[in-house]
Amino acid sequence: MSGPAIELVCPAGTPPALRAAIDAGADTVYVGFRDRTNARNFPGLNFDRRELAEGLDYAHARGRKVYLAVNTYPPAGEPGPWRAAVDDAARLGVDAVILADIGLLDYCTRVHPGLRRHLSVQASASNPAAIGFFQEAFDVRRVVLPRVLTLAEIAALNKEVSVETEVFAFGGMCVMAEGRCSLSGYVTGQSPNTAGVCSPASHVRFEERGDAMLARLGDIAIDAFARDEPAGYPTLCKGRFKARGASSYLFEDPTSLNVATMLPELQAAGVRALKIEGRQRGRAYVQRVTAAFRRAIDAVAAGGPADGPSDSAALADIAEGGRTTGGAYRKTWR
Repeated sequence: MSGPAIELVCPAGTPPALRAAIDAGADTVYVGFRDRTNARNFPGLNFDRRELAEGLDYAHARGRKVYLAVNTYPPAGEPGPWRAAVDDAARLGVDAVILADIGLLDYCTRVHPGLRRHLSVQASASNPAAIGFFQEAFDVRRVVLPRVLTLAEIAALNKEVSVETEVFAFGGMCVMAEGRCSLSGYVTGQSPNTAGVCSPASHVRFEERGDAMLARLGDIAIDAFARDEPAGYPTLCKGRFKARGASSYLFEDPTSLNVATMLPELQAAGVRALKIEGRQRGRAYVQRVTAAFRRAIDAVAAGGPADGPSDSAALADIAEGGRTTGGAYRKTWR
């Protein structure tokens, strides 16, 4: 591939996952603090300050980077925890912070001007005007693009902006209004955009009903699985509901994005970094997906086939629903 090598940005919800990602070939690992300042605020996940300091030492000793996601939105009048997260990110020496909230971007720009700022996908900036605003106002150096653009649209966008762009490469999909989802908040009172939790575990219930397993979120039944059918974590956007006499996935199918076969096209489109989704997933998932994409990127850089030795089909068994998709990158509908 011509041009700079694509950066491989991998998730870590725990210190063991961080080490697994680094050892498997991640260029960068992204993490969050153990609170509502990040969009994966689940029990048992994330980092305290000491763990992040140790993770930074591990990564930096091996020439790798760590980004900190502070990508939820503070409630009005309550910026304290989010500002503290940015302050500690600067103090500990993270390589970049991933931010979405305009007020927090302003705070970081004024108080920590030397701290590299990336714009989170939660900000949902997907056109030159929006990206240009964040770049001019807050010196944003990179934008994580929402999963709504085709390859052609990404290529056209990169010709009009001067910031780096990062795109999702593998993992769970979201309803395509990044940072604007109200489904979980409507049912549970807790939103991924403010509390960092989508379908919080405290509201999830599984009930046996005859030959089926019923999945509930709060008081709402959102899916029913046969006894021999894999049952994924229940979220409203991937529930099956009855409409017009038929049951189907009304919002989104449970499937995972996989762009392993598109690497040359993504680089040709000007993409600077690939992001693996999955901070809520375990160390084995992180290791396996990181290693596969490391092999794929290196194979293409050496002039091999796009899929290369990664064999992207082999990742299907750890994908949601056992299936993968090219998502909007190969979108043909209009």
